[in-house]
Amino acid sequence: MHPPSLIFFILFISFLSFFSYPLQIPVQLSKQETTQAIKKPKVLYGTASFYADKFTGRKTATGAIYSHNKMTAACNVLPLGTWIRVTNLRNERSVIAFVNDRLHPKNKRIVDMSKMGAERLGYVSRGLTQVKVEVLEKVIKTGEKSQDK
Repeated sequence: MHPPSLIFFILFISFLSFFSYPLQIPVQLSKQETTQAIKKPKVLYGTASFYADKFTGRKTATGAIYSHNKMTAACNVLPLGTWIRVTNLRNERSVIAFVNDRLHPKNKRIVDMSKMGAERLGYVSRGLTQVKVEVLEKVIKTGEKSQDK
């Protein structure tokens, strides 16, 4: 049999080795810190279309009345009320628009622009185009980005 001092020594070494590893204490981040840590500019790529004239005067998902003379858009993947920059990848033209409506749930297009937006992007005659959609921060009425949050 082993002497008691040897058993005590083995237990003591085992005890020390267990506590010698650095403790991994999880760090709690506040909601604001978490949001800032994972907040990245959102960029989407896909196909854009534009509203048919028959939708003029109808209510959008936000309750606003659609006008083809306003810079608005419909999008299923971004929250309503989001400001976006839409860039036509064929000619590099871009516009800033306000998401105030939704597309049909089965529609695979990324964005549906108002007719004014499609005209400024230069794809009315084609009907569809490939676009890059960038989510913007708060935008003031002049169309320029606001510095305050």
